[in-house]
Amino acid sequence: MSKMYNPPHPGEVLRDYLGDVTVTDAAKQLGVNRVTLNRIVSGHSGISPDMAYRLADAFGTSAELWAGLQMQYDLFQAAQQKRPHIARFSMNNLLASI
Repeated sequence: MSKMYNPPHPGEVLRDYLGDVTVTDAAKQLGVNRVTLNRIVSGHSGISPDMAYRLADAFGTSAELWAGLQMQYDLFQAAQQKRPHIARFSMNNLLASI
């Protein structure tokens, strides 16, 4: 998967896929609560693996498409966070512990 600069939340992509279909109608077809789908479309929740499969079935795409969009978004967001320096593991130490 190639890195993307500031990828959109997958909910934005989903909103485009839905077109004129309302969140209420889409939620019914997907078999989920309207609030659940609205939280994804508004960018407040992510796409779970289960939802990725539901969307794949509904749009004729792959679950990997939806999961990949979520992963790219999550990784970009995580990369924006400060984190402490982590030293690399020494292969010699790893092999000696086996």
